[in-house]
Order: sequence, then C-alpha cells, then structure tokens
Amino acid sequence: MIVLASASPARLALLRSAGLDPKVIVSGVDEDAYSAHTPAALSLVLAKAKAAAVAEGLDEGLVIGCDSILELDGRPYGKPGTPEAATERWRLMRGRSGRLVTGHCVIDAATGAQAAEVASTVVRFGQPADEELEAYIGTGEPLSLAGAFSIDGRGGWFVEGIEGDHGNVLGVSLPLLRTLFEELGYSVTSFWR
Repeated sequence: MIVLASASPARLALLRSAGLDPKVIVSGVDEDAYSAHTPAALSLVLAKAKAAAVAEGLDEGLVIGCDSILELDGRPYGKPGTPEAATERWRLMRGRSGRLVTGHCVIDAATGAQAAEVASTVVRFGQPADEELEAYIGTGEPLSLAGAFSIDGRGGWFVEGIEGDHGNVLGVSLPLLRTLFEELGYSVTSFWR
C-alpha cells in the first residue's frame, strides 16, 4: 500500500499517471511551526514531519511525504495564501529564475525505516504584464501553490522554462522517489496497478 501524506492534487495526479494508486491521508502538520537554515533544509524537515505524522497511525504501507518551496535570493517562498502576497511574489519573480526545492521522505510504516532527500529544479519565469498577473491571481490558482505558480495550469503561460525534473515542480520527483523506494528495499514497479 502506498500512502500520500499530502492534499496536493498535482502530486496525486502525477503519482496516478505514473502507475500508482496512493491512498491520501493529509498530515495536518502546521508548516509554520518548523524552521531550518536553508529553503532546501526546510523542505526536507517538513517532508519528514508530514510523512512521520501519517506513518505514526499506520501498521503497514509506504508513506510519501513531500514539501515544495521556491527559493529566490536564498529566501524561502511557500504558498502565498492571499492575492496581495501572490501579487508581491510575482513582482519579485518576474523575469528571473528561482529554484524549486521539494523535500521527499518515504517511511515504511511497518518498520519505521525512512529514506529522504531533496530534489531541486531551476524555474525561469516570464515577464507577464500587470493585467495578466491580475487575471492569473484572480483565478485563485496561485494562492495555495509553493512559489505562487504552477506549470500544469494557468501559471504555465508565465514560466519560460525549467532546468531539471519537471515532476519536481509539480511536487514529486519520480526518479528520486524510485531511489528512495530502493533504499528501503522496494521496487516501484511492484506497486504499479
């Protein structure tokens, strides 16, 4: 059994399209209660906390915890939450590159063993006009997304390119996840439906 400790529709869709059928159990972890010295370290701390919170209540299964953060000028940017914060964020990102870091943690609920690592992808942002940003933010899409953007939705119009794993920008690096499964002694193909 695979369990996704995340409410992210993009993560769930990506895992399903890759052949898995995870059960979703949202961790309920208060992300604001954690801190770390870098955005990458913070993403890993949060991924571990989310996976652990869900694995604690299970006797079996592989629990996948993930957390994505946009790093810009060395600072972490998570979900903006409000239109004002999303507008401010996009004014910072416009015409620049940032690094989307996603912490991944897999816990074998039966044994407590865990494997964890961070994936990183460079994102090059376009220069949308103020009217375009207003329309995009008005859709509500960026408010609950790390970095206030997506590449698989309306935000894709404003991302000029990426360097690295596109799945990581959606919230899960499949190659990294396969490696973490292997570290725990599992082949991802054995979980394909």
